[in-house]
Amino acid sequence: MIETLVVNDIREKVFEIFDHLHQYPEVSWKEYQTTEYIANRLKELGINVTTFDDCTGVIGEMGEGPFTVGLRSDMDALWQEVNGTFQANHSCGHDAHMTLVLGVAMTLKKLKVDLPGKVKFIFQPAEEKGDGALKMIEKKVIDDVDYLYGVHLRPDVEVPNRKAAPAIVHGAGRFITGRIIGHDHHGGRPHMGTNAIEVGASIVEHLKGIYLDPMTPYSVKMTKFIAGGDNGNIIPGSADFGLDLRAQSNEVMGGLTEKVKGIIQNISDLYQVKIDYQYDANLVAAEVNDEAQSIMADSIETVLGKENLLPPSISSGCEDFHFYSVDRPEVKTTMLGLGCGLTPGLHHPYMTFNREALIDGIEILTRTILATFEKNT
Repeated sequence: MIETLVVNDIREKVFEIFDHLHQYPEVSWKEYQTTEYIANRLKELGINVTTFDDCTGVIGEMGEGPFTVGLRSDMDALWQEVNGTFQANHSCGHDAHMTLVLGVAMTLKKLKVDLPGKVKFIFQPAEEKGDGALKMIEKKVIDDVDYLYGVHLRPDVEVPNRKAAPAIVHGAGRFITGRIIGHDHHGGRPHMGTNAIEVGASIVEHLKGIYLDPMTPYSVKMTKFIAGGDNGNIIPGSADFGLDLRAQSNEVMGGLTEKVKGIIQNISDLYQVKIDYQYDANLVAAEVNDEAQSIMADSIETVLGKENLLPPSISSGCEDFHFYSVDRPEVKTTMLGLGCGLTPGLHHPYMTFNREALIDGIEILTRTILATFEKNT
């Protein structure tokens, strides 16, 4: 198995990689420089590299054989306001995730292990858009993968520094954008049309009346509503709105979606106004494989000690990583939840974490890959 010293040998290079990726963030589907950088680092290691003509993303392959272990990282940054300026910003930790996967590749190379199969390093674009994993599935990237591991930094309140969870149980998320379609009319003649603000308010009130199995967490809320203009004496007939749906299971998300669809239709009929809407993203809940989780747990215990192995981390957030297991149920998946002193929280513009956790994460993931081969070949 791995000596910690091997991972420590690449410490300076790991931090150098992280600093570069953090300094040059790119948003979803525009990770052009990031793709080039990752591809070049893999090529330097002598790893076979595949990129795509029609999208960003990088696939690296090491070893040969019919049994394949995959390790996936997301690549994209968020677009958010930082110090008064909107910009690309790695506030979700994807720069760290890429560093971790590159670190595993470097460690495996330094170990000079004769792999009894293939390791596939998947650098996936557009996780923040919720459709990057679907693109990789379309590209048949995981068609030959038997086990697939992921990683995500966890907030300190969820997984404290130098602790780790062998799975992250993300919930499902569905995001709707819609438009109430009508005509503006005079503020003194409210009977001449429909007030889009009242329509939106009615949707909000009816959403509060949705009841599903309380044993499974779920929520639905309006997150955007835009109506009216500069003149206060005009009743707006049209408005744009957004809805955010969350559920901890895919089954409950299905029921929640049907309830929301029914409410929109009923409000449309009641006010006799057209309401168009579409799904911007439809993220599935985690379906974790017990075997993959057990292998990851053993690696965490070896690296951090039994006292620092936590139960699976339950999160109301979403991750498109779980499309891989839902779309390809034969692939055994889990995601490492890495504690790293992350504060104030994910997606906060000034998120920070303890970079030393990268060294722990690289060792955990490397051990997990090697242990997977040991148990299956």
